[in-house]
This record gives sequence, structure tokens and C-alpha cells, in this order.
Amino acid sequence: MIERVKIINLPKILDPRGNLSFLESNNHVPFQIKRTYWIYDVPGGEIRGGHAFKEQQELIVVLSGSLDVIIKDGNQEKKFSLNRSYYGLYVPNGLWRHMENFSTNTLAVVVSSTTFNENDYIRDFEEFKKNK
Repeated sequence: MIERVKIINLPKILDPRGNLSFLESNNHVPFQIKRTYWIYDVPGGEIRGGHAFKEQQELIVVLSGSLDVIIKDGNQEKKFSLNRSYYGLYVPNGLWRHMENFSTNTLAVVVSSTTFNENDYIRDFEEFKKNK
């Protein structure tokens, strides 16, 4: 299941005036985007996330700085280091994830396949493992 997580190379248009990257629903992102949120001003040593989604899929893009995303499927664990604004990490539903090791002034944007629904979250890791 963890094999479904993948880095997606987003388009990168090089220009001497500054580069440009973009993403499109159902093209670069393997789902229709329903929500976008961003994570910033994370104090040193803090961890974000720490949950799984029953339905939501997401793509995490670090626009500035760097962070590590730790993915768990109940048996395996894999770390993805994100530090390029033209890489997106696709995280399908049904996987536990958290983000750590934020560099100073990291800005990450997350595009999601669903609107916010608290009932979609699994916030207890033991409960997550039982449901696997």
C-alpha cells in the first residue's frame, strides 16, 4: 500500500526572469482538487499531521524551505524529503502521515480531493492499525 505514495514531477518552465511551475486537477494531480491549504510558521522541532484519512487524497508541495513526510501503512514506514517547489508528494487515502524536520520559513501547500470533514480523520495510530 505504501508503494502508492509517489513523488510527482510538476512542470517546470525555466526563464531567466524566474521559473514557473504549476499543477492541474486530473492532470498532474491524480484527482479533482476540492480544497487547498498551506502550512507555515512551524516552530523548530514541531510535527504536523499525525493522522490518516479514510477518503481524502492529497498532494503536498513545499514551495519554500524543506520538510520530511513520514508515511506509514501499519507495517512499513517510508520517509520522503521535500525541498523543491516542482516536486509534489502524492499521498493516497488510507495511510498514516506526519510532517517533521521543517526548515526555517518553510511554506508547504496541500491540495486535497475532499472538502474538510472531521469524520474523515483517523487521529489515533492504534485505531488506524486496527482498521488495516
